[in-house]
Amino acid sequence: MTRRILLVVTNVSHFDDAAEPTGLWLSELTHAYDLFAAKGYDQRLVSPKGGRSPLEPRSLKWPNADASAKRWLADPACMALLANTARPADIDAKDFDAIYFTGGHAVMYDFLADEGLQRLTRDIYERGGVVASVCHGYCGLLNTRLSDGSLLIAGRRLTGFTWTEEILAGVAKLVPYNAQEEASRRGACFEKAWLPFLPKAVVDGRLVTGQNPQSAKATAQRVCELL
Repeated sequence: MTRRILLVVTNVSHFDDAAEPTGLWLSELTHAYDLFAAKGYDQRLVSPKGGRSPLEPRSLKWPNADASAKRWLADPACMALLANTARPADIDAKDFDAIYFTGGHAVMYDFLADEGLQRLTRDIYERGGVVASVCHGYCGLLNTRLSDGSLLIAGRRLTGFTWTEEILAGVAKLVPYNAQEEASRRGACFEKAWLPFLPKAVVDGRLVTGQNPQSAKATAQRVCELL
């Protein structure tokens, strides 16, 4: 049976300060999508509101825009996927074997409290599927509760973009909250690479998380191994 992956992207285009743009960090999507496609998996993009997913401008510049991202930017079919994402209400969780949350600072705004995404995550996980995130994508897992009322990430090993990386990226004063701190406050066992911006993926059962954009390929590979 062909495996099916649901990839989650943002609808947000700026920080609280509208003069500061953000959006999807493109390579965090493309690295995973390309790897899943090579495995023959079916894929679908979903966002909190559906429709267009804006791109983080910094992810489109050297050295962040690698060959994978550039290939997507040049492919009208790929860009059409980002212009026409589904809404959570359009998705039936039983149709998917895994859910993968992409990042970019924008997701800190629209992933955190989205009940539709939480429903999909819970249902996919409780049906035996894989839940994955990369970089800021773990913001979409912070408030997800299982059917017994427990937080999905409580007592679980995970990683994501660290506060040190926020500072080094020069956006610590722009972000709406400290995601690493919020994960730890919810009982997660937060892990990180020994130096900022090094690749790191953490697997805890059927929960797979990657620390930063450099970790997207490793995170997707761990998802493939579980599937």
